[in-house]
Amino acid sequence: MKLLVLGASGFVGKTVSGYLDAKRIAHLKSSRSLGCDLLNYKACKTLFQKAQPDYVLNCAAHVGSLNYVTRMAAEVISDNSRMILNTYQALAEVSPKTILINPIANCAYPAHAETFVESEWMNGHLHRSVLSYGASKRLLWHIGESYYMQYGIKSIYLFVPNMYGAFDSTDPNKAHALDALISKFVKAEKENKEEIEIWGTGIAVREWLYAEDFARICESILIGKIVIGLDEPVNIAQNFGLSVRELVQLINAKFNNKFKIRWNHDMPDGSPRKVMDDQRFRKVFGDFNFTPLDNGIDQTIAYYRSVYPY
Repeated sequence: MKLLVLGASGFVGKTVSGYLDAKRIAHLKSSRSLGCDLLNYKACKTLFQKAQPDYVLNCAAHVGSLNYVTRMAAEVISDNSRMILNTYQALAEVSPKTILINPIANCAYPAHAETFVESEWMNGHLHRSVLSYGASKRLLWHIGESYYMQYGIKSIYLFVPNMYGAFDSTDPNKAHALDALISKFVKAEKENKEEIEIWGTGIAVREWLYAEDFARICESILIGKIVIGLDEPVNIAQNFGLSVRELVQLINAKFNNKFKIRWNHDMPDGSPRKVMDDQRFRKVFGDFNFTPLDNGIDQTIAYYRSVYPY
């Protein structure tokens, strides 16, 4: 099996690649910092022509916080759309038998949905706060299916909730929400601050996925444990969410509740609820055990402490 990880220097890609290394699963790594810019079609085509991968794990993305993907909306949708098109077109030309594994952020689900069910993921408009990134992820599915119809390129689509864990950005404006919160707490601890500002009101409910759990899911697919049920998109889901306010209380408890929390209501909350139905997941992935949130937060706190100052 020849495996290529795109975006291997980013948050999710670095987590997956590190996990595969630990499991001694051979794979190639690619990212802009490693010399291949997927926005450059010629570079993209050369990469696939040389690698001739059996699988591509597509972790490449231009993404950030709610504030970032709104402020940089045009660049976010433009860059992600170009990377997706370049990837599929290059594979069609030089490696059409490659299978792509595509994580799709759950912001691609409609804004009004209370619980995210795979069969209903296009039944409504996106929340405006994630329009640029969510639209590019919907486009990913349309492009993937179109290239399957014409060129036979197969794709696996895995809907993922908000991820967290090591290797994310230390910039709260670029990091995923839970990592941004944890980085703020660690920074406040190191700088002996008494108060922490949290963006929004705290009422938004989110489901969380420890990034290494996503790596374990990919491992199950790649080594052949999971082969049935992946012709349609699957939620990587636990069907459980916490409000941001509850999450902040949980994190603050890890620091002996020593910080005063100040909520900045001028910053957006985003969609009110993002919790994913897990019925299809349980049929496909059986008794997969997720990392408990408490343990994952401990590991993430340890990571941000290890990379301070930032």
